[in-house]
Amino acid sequence: MSTLDPRRHAYRPDLADARLRGRVTAERFVDGQLMRVAVPLLSVLAHGQPDQPLTTQALLGEDVLVFGESDGWAFIQLMRDGYVGYAERCALSADLAPITHQVTSLGTQIYTRATIKSAVRNSLPFGARLSGEVQDGFLQLARHGWIPEQHVVPVSQAATDFVAVALRMLGTPYLWGGKTAGGIDCSGLVQVSMQAAGFATPRDSDMQAAEAGSLLKPTAWHNLQRGDLICWRGHIGIMTDADNLLHANAHHMAVTLEPLAKVTDRATANDSDIETIRRPPGLTATSA
Repeated sequence: MSTLDPRRHAYRPDLADARLRGRVTAERFVDGQLMRVAVPLLSVLAHGQPDQPLTTQALLGEDVLVFGESDGWAFIQLMRDGYVGYAERCALSADLAPITHQVTSLGTQIYTRATIKSAVRNSLPFGARLSGEVQDGFLQLARHGWIPEQHVVPVSQAATDFVAVALRMLGTPYLWGGKTAGGIDCSGLVQVSMQAAGFATPRDSDMQAAEAGSLLKPTAWHNLQRGDLICWRGHIGIMTDADNLLHANAHHMAVTLEPLAKVTDRATANDSDIETIRRPPGLTATSA
């Protein structure tokens, strides 16, 4: 049998997604149980132990398939990008109320009443998905609480420029596996900004280098434009114009905007050259 990427296919020796029957070997195959992230921010880890590396994050309102659980940890696959990992089972809910809105501010608060002077129940990150109804200048959540109307849009409304979304993350601390203004990595920055503009975008930089947009021939590399994705082995960034690159990077431990020439010089000094450049069909999927 061919080897499938375990980041995108839920299987291990004792358990596998029933859809993979005949493609992988496992002791048993199960249908995933559809559930939803019920906490503002969910850590997805490489293995079901609290000291394991963070591989990605899931946001409130994201749907997941649960294939098994043990010692409080669920073996899951995120529905939005297909990423597989482990998360705390208590952070998942079977409540699948229709999603109506998403957070478009870098962060927001859930108030106990429809006034900004009331107590704050919790905070939410950019991209959190919600179920509720707008009234009196607030989104009233189905599960109690109020969010300022200015911080949300209907879930069907896409951003018009994914680069502009990414630029709002400038200065965000670098976090391996992160996807929010509290901490983000290079591929997380690409994914969350492109998803906000309606692009279905995979999670990791190697996936993005292979799938995000069309491949530019090396002869076209001197004619870069806003939105082009510059890909090294293990790293990716976004051109904001013909000369400057926005990227979350461990060199600065932050999201920075700097001349591409400066980044390439630094990478070359570390024996790393640009491998591919990808060009999305536009700055928003709805205009493509």
